[in-house]
Amino acid sequence: MIIAIVAALVFALDRVTKILVRTHVPSGTSIQVIPGLLRITSIHNAGAAFGLLQHQTLFFIAVTIIVIGLIITYGRRAARGQPLLAVALGLQLGGALGNLYDRLLHGTVIDFINFYRVWPFIFNVADAAIVVGGCLFAWILIRQDDRPAANR
Repeated sequence: MIIAIVAALVFALDRVTKILVRTHVPSGTSIQVIPGLLRITSIHNAGAAFGLLQHQTLFFIAVTIIVIGLIITYGRRAARGQPLLAVALGLQLGGALGNLYDRLLHGTVIDFINFYRVWPFIFNVADAAIVVGGCLFAWILIRQDDRPAANR
C-alpha cells in the first residue's frame, strides 16, 4: 500500500511539474529561480540519464516496463513490514512511471531542474525520485548486511 501511495504522489508531482514547464517555458529556454544556483530550463531528452543513448525510445520503454514489473513483484514480498523499503520502491516506481508516460506520449522526456553551478545535468522530478529511491534502497541493503546474522 505504501509503495502505491508514494508512487502515485511522485507520478502526480512529476506530471504537474512537466505540464507547467511544457506550457510556460519554451523548449531551450530558462527561467532564473535562484540566481547563481537554480534555473528552470526546458529541454526534451530523447536519451537516458545524462543524455546517454539518444533516440533509443523503444529500448527505454521495454527496459522501464521490465523494471516496473520487477519493482511490483519484489515489492509485494520484500516491503511487508518495512515501510522505508516501501518508500524507496515507491519512489523508484513513481519515477519510472512518470518517465515512461512521457516516452509513450511524446517520445522524449522533459527535463527542467537545472542546478547549473552545482550539477552539470538537467533532470526532472521522476529522475530525482528514481535516484533518491535507489540510494535509499542501497542504504537499506547495506544496513541489513551490517546486522548480525541472528537479527536478520
